[in-house]
Amino acid sequence: MPTVYEVGKQYPDPEYPERPLPMSRHETSPTALQRAGTNQRPNPCCFCWCCCCSCSWNEDRERAWRASRETKLETIPNCEACTKPTTEEIKGWAQSFDKLMKNPAGRNVFREFLRTEYSEENMLFWLACEELKSECNKQSIEEKARVIYEDYISILSPKEVSLDSRVREGINRKMQEPSPHTFDDAQLQIYTLMHRDSYPRFLNSAIYKSLVQSVSRSSSES
Repeated sequence: MPTVYEVGKQYPDPEYPERPLPMSRHETSPTALQRAGTNQRPNPCCFCWCCCCSCSWNEDRERAWRASRETKLETIPNCEACTKPTTEEIKGWAQSFDKLMKNPAGRNVFREFLRTEYSEENMLFWLACEELKSECNKQSIEEKARVIYEDYISILSPKEVSLDSRVREGINRKMQEPSPHTFDDAQLQIYTLMHRDSYPRFLNSAIYKSLVQSVSRSSSES
């Protein structure tokens, strides 16, 4: 007999029949293009390190991004709370992907970059798996595992991450009795994907280069 998760792949959950589907990454309405064009600023003026950033540049970028993408995804959760990184830490992010991912500020900046590439769900999934692994309560584990499955594994989700069939089948089996390590194989696969695919482009991105230049100027002036 197929599991509830295997059946879910064949038949849409009746709870979500009216859930709007996201537009293609290459689709943008004329109104969205007009709105996005009016909100763009050529040179970022600052980077904020708190989870309640109210910087006008970030607000404009967020509005422009949402307008140009025109998706129906839920509001993106706040970034991780963290302290302002040192110059050494920022430059160290270019030395290894592990250093970047172990630093909360580094994850926030990398997540901002992933957002520009429409792949922020990879970081959100990785963070959700980390949170699940720190959980001890059985009921909480089952609930969080269900949410992760619905948000990032289900083919019905607009935030579905890219996983191979072997890993998906393993998750379906493990979801019969969820544990803190139900998504370990999937988390590793997404971590490897970000490392090999997104990380090299991040190091060459305007987001990271402007940040390095900013901290370098601050160091020289002090």
